[in-house]
Amino acid sequence: MNDFVSTYGFLFVSMILGAMLGLSLYLPLMAGQLSLASPGFYALGGYVAAILSTKVFQVKEPFPIALLLLEMLIAGIICGLLGVIVGVPALRLRGIYLAIATIAFVEILRVLALNLDVTGGAVGIFGIPQPFQSPIEYLWIVLPLLLISMAFVYRLEKIRVGRAFIAIREDELAADSMGINPTYYKALAFTLGAILAGVVGAISAHFLNTWNARQGTFDASIIYLTFVLIGGSRTFLGPVLGGMVFTALPEILRAIADTPGLPVWLAQFLRDGRLIIFGLLIVIGTRFFPQGLVTPQLLKRRSRSQANR
Repeated sequence: MNDFVSTYGFLFVSMILGAMLGLSLYLPLMAGQLSLASPGFYALGGYVAAILSTKVFQVKEPFPIALLLLEMLIAGIICGLLGVIVGVPALRLRGIYLAIATIAFVEILRVLALNLDVTGGAVGIFGIPQPFQSPIEYLWIVLPLLLISMAFVYRLEKIRVGRAFIAIREDELAADSMGINPTYYKALAFTLGAILAGVVGAISAHFLNTWNARQGTFDASIIYLTFVLIGGSRTFLGPVLGGMVFTALPEILRAIADTPGLPVWLAQFLRDGRLIIFGLLIVIGTRFFPQGLVTPQLLKRRSRSQANR
């Protein structure tokens, strides 16, 4: 059992972090906004935690949990403020134009990180102190945070704000005619997603022990988009499932690639062709499962069948 935990503890925590990143992309989608800015806020949150822990607090290991929580709070506030600044003008765009604008935002942050001394340039920041002795112990932080995030989004879908998000997603013109302010609610959804991504980034910086500009790239945007599109974009359970499954998928592909007797070219493709496979899954998934694997209709059908039993 100890060998199993030590071997797969890192993967378990990564799956939960992936689920929360999927939720950070799902929040703007609740208001009908195809935002790909989550990797930028994720990278920013990680840099905030890395800079604070290595250059401000300068506390040796084990890093105090209280300081980690403080870093998460500061990262969430900074990402939230930047989300408001970026979101209000950017969310006047729609569809693919908004996606392009948010990709540009991610690239701007990446270029800044590559050229600033405080972020360590292209090398990044190393030796970020650890609050725990082993990767599996991060579950004490990430698992409650995932449950809180899921409960928050679940409750959000049931109250007036969430219904406004959904109304804007279904028909923005009709929602506006009913007195819903689309700009305000879209900016709110964008900001909530930015806060969650920043908090996850703060945890990930300590979890990975190093942080650099590769954490927030266009490739990451495609991966997070896969979490939501394949998992399901109409219920919060979809991104959670998608984030967990597709975070584990590269490890599954590597295990298959190590199968004896597999052709060399196929093994190499399974190891290095992750983005190609994710792209194919997006195409196939949107063709045959336009609302993802987890849909509200599927959940209602299951609840009815359980009630009949």
